[in-house]
Amino acid sequence: MKTVIYFVRHAHSTYTPEELTRPLSEKGMRDARRMTRILESENLDHVVSSPFLRAVQTVEGTAASLNQDVILIDGFRERLLSSEPLDDFQGAIRKVWEEPSFHWEGGESNMDAQKRGVSAMLELLKEYEGKSVAVGTHGNIMVLIMNHFDPRYGLAFWESLDMPDVYRLTFDGVDLVEVLRLWEPRSEGGERP
Repeated sequence: MKTVIYFVRHAHSTYTPEELTRPLSEKGMRDARRMTRILESENLDHVVSSPFLRAVQTVEGTAASLNQDVILIDGFRERLLSSEPLDDFQGAIRKVWEEPSFHWEGGESNMDAQKRGVSAMLELLKEYEGKSVAVGTHGNIMVLIMNHFDPRYGLAFWESLDMPDVYRLTFDGVDLVEVLRLWEPRSEGGERP
C-alpha cells in the first residue's frame, strides 16, 4: 500500500536565537501562502509539523484548507547543531556530514539526529499507511531522514534546497520508491529564475 509524504521545508524566517518561536518573515509568509496553493491540489489527508513556529506557519494554511489542526511531532524538529553559535555555519555542517558520529558542543551528531527523525518517520508511515501527509519540517533533518532511505540525499542535496521547498516521497511500506520536487522557485519580482 502506497503512502505519500510531502516534506515541506519551512519558508524564510526572521532570525532570532530562540529556535522554538522564530517566526516567518514577510517573504516567508508570502511563500507559505503559495505553498498552501501547491499542496491544496495534492489530495492530502493530514498535516503534521515540527513544533518550531516557522515550520508550523509554513503548513498551517494547508491544515486550515482541510479543516484540521496541525499535529505537532517533535521528531521532525531541526537538528541542534551546537548549543553555542558557530563562526562558520557551512563548515560546521560539512564537518557533521563528513563525520556522522561527530557532534559540536551541546549539539546532535548526524547519526543521533537521523535516528530521531527516522523514528518519527517510521511511526508516521505506520500510523498513516495508505494516506497522504504533509510534514512541516527543516532542511537538515529532512535530508537526514531522506538519506536513511536513499544515500543519494546528502550534503550536496541539502545545499541545493530552497526555503521553502517541497518534495513528494512515495513509499511502498517503508521502501522509498519515488521522490518528486513540487516547489518551483521564483525571483522576488515574481518571475522564475
